Amino acid sequence: MTHVLLVRLAAPLQSWGIVSRFSHRDTHSRPTKSAVIGLCAAALGRDRTHAVDDLAALVFGVRADHPGTPVRDYHTVGAGRYPLRPRDVITDHRRAAAVAKSMDAAGGIGFGHHELSGWYGAPKKITTDPVSGTLVSGELSRTALITERWYLSDAAFLVGLQHEDPRFLEDIAYALEHPKQLLWLGRKSCPPSGTLAAGIVPGTIAEAFAAKRLLPGPDGSDTSGRRPWAWLQTAPGARGASPVNDEPVTFDPARRSHATRWETRTRVTIAPTATEWDIIP
Repeated sequence: MTHVLLVRLAAPLQSWGIVSRFSHRDTHSRPTKSAVIGLCAAALGRDRTHAVDDLAALVFGVRADHPGTPVRDYHTVGAGRYPLRPRDVITDHRRAAAVAKSMDAAGGIGFGHHELSGWYGAPKKITTDPVSGTLVSGELSRTALITERWYLSDAAFLVGLQHEDPRFLEDIAYALEHPKQLLWLGRKSCPPSGTLAAGIVPGTIAEAFAAKRLLPGPDGSDTSGRRPWAWLQTAPGARGASPVNDEPVTFDPARRSHATRWETRTRVTIAPTATEWDIIP
């Protein structure tokens, strides 16, 4: 017999990146298995090099009770005029030589007072300096870097983690409410709100999703009669299933990798006997 740990993921902002890079950080429409397993690993106090085979073996499902609204955050990094700092010339002898004449001409105290244009920004074309052997920017002058980050605003998801051992699920549930590391919903700027561990029930994820009312929404609107979408992990090649490359193999930064799993998308009909929530909103 299997059991399901229900996990509530709700916050003002969430972001579940799938192909994020520095200049463009996207978000999936729902939490990924990799992100949720990483959340559980952090709660249990595991570092990124720790094995996650036991957590990755959990069957995963997510119900989109409140899908939220996509929000774009526009950023500029660097540029502008700022007082010169010692580290700006210590870390790169080429920049020290470039600024030497203007500092001498300025007179008086240089650091903290002498301002430079086109000096601050994101380093580009990183390479190894043949003189010092350190990593330096290929360009002495720097310009602003424009980036964008995407979030889901006012979203609430119900995640199901299915396993045969309820004690293993109990350990995860306790850790989510008493985490050994800081937890966030995709990015460090997205801390979760309220309760995460929402109970352990017998059965499958599909049964658990049908037996629970929708999570309270941010505006308190009536959710009766709604049939939310859910994505359920299934056996490879099952009818109607699609491959998803978010099964974590390792979070080790030196060899981070993911494997393919399969999932189906379905509408969830909430049972008339579904139980209400008694959690911190």
